[in-house]
Amino acid sequence: MTIEHKDKNSVGLVQKQFFTFATETPLRLESGASLGPITVCYETMGTLNAEGTNAILITHAFSGDSHVAGYYSEEDPKPGWWNIMVGPGKPIDTAKYFVICSNILGGCTGTTGPASINPATNEPYGLNFPVVTIGDMVRTQKRLLDHLGIRRLLTVIGGSVGGMQVLEWAMRYPDMMASAIPLATTTRHSALAIAFNEIGRQAIMSDPNFNKGDYYGKNKPDLGLALARMIGHVTYLSDHAMREKFGRRLQNRKTLAFDFEANFQVESYLRYQGSKFTQRFDANSFLYITKAADYYDVKHQHGNGSEIEAFAKVKARMLVISFTSDWLYPTYQSREMVKAMKKNRLNVSFCEIEAKCGHDAFIVSNERQSSLIRNFIECVAAEELHHAF
Repeated sequence: MTIEHKDKNSVGLVQKQFFTFATETPLRLESGASLGPITVCYETMGTLNAEGTNAILITHAFSGDSHVAGYYSEEDPKPGWWNIMVGPGKPIDTAKYFVICSNILGGCTGTTGPASINPATNEPYGLNFPVVTIGDMVRTQKRLLDHLGIRRLLTVIGGSVGGMQVLEWAMRYPDMMASAIPLATTTRHSALAIAFNEIGRQAIMSDPNFNKGDYYGKNKPDLGLALARMIGHVTYLSDHAMREKFGRRLQNRKTLAFDFEANFQVESYLRYQGSKFTQRFDANSFLYITKAADYYDVKHQHGNGSEIEAFAKVKARMLVISFTSDWLYPTYQSREMVKAMKKNRLNVSFCEIEAKCGHDAFIVSNERQSSLIRNFIECVAAEELHHAF
């Protein structure tokens, strides 16, 4: 099946690209540690206009990557993780905009992370990789955009941990962006969110194969990573979604087996999700990215203890979106950030979208979200064009 038959509005074939910096002077991280060289894996779609005014940066969530849309080959069975949103004629229209998405620092799909080779030892970093922050991730993205010659962004958009990066962009580089769209996110993790991340980390570090993070070329801590993914996956869903999808239905049986195999469909589903995750993700990256998310706190990192003061730095027009069934980053957290934005007289729009599927709602097809994002970006683009003249 050709790409046109799979998706007539696809961006088509895309490829990973790589940019390396900090080869001579390491990047000073927020922890005080230094890191270099740093390679960033990224993908681009669409064409940057002559004025350089149509660039959109998409920031991915915890387990995402640079492959936001399109296919790697004609035979590729699965497109990028936000293919429903990115492409010609889609809400993030690549016939109009130049789209960039990069794998975050500490990741495991091409950007420097704990699985990368430490030049000091010629071995994988493992737990010798320094702890990174959301701020470090954004600074790395900024270096990539400098390399691409992009001086101003039409918008930065992302959900969940990607939404944290959007907020960080708005505070750290206020003059470089016209707008920002944080989806299903928060300015700081609740105790509940930190607790789930810690359980996942402990599941990995308790795996007999973890070996203090030094498992490359050996048996990997797949059981621990699978368990961590199972725990995390539950937080991405909702009670309604799980009742609708699974209920108490049994898996390939008519009666209870009275054993500890997967009797229920939901058990089988979670085991499958955990096992599949181990095939594409690095356990150490799980530790580092969840820790970066737990550390993020705009009121202390940008506002001297005040969320209102933190948003005083922002100049971008904002569209904040939350979802009714998201109990990981519930709507009250979005309302708090919107309140702080309004206290600073920012141009901010807010919408809580009715959705039944939980935190993952932002990556699922939703006409309301698509319409909001499409119209918002078109409005910002028109304003930018007006100001240019």
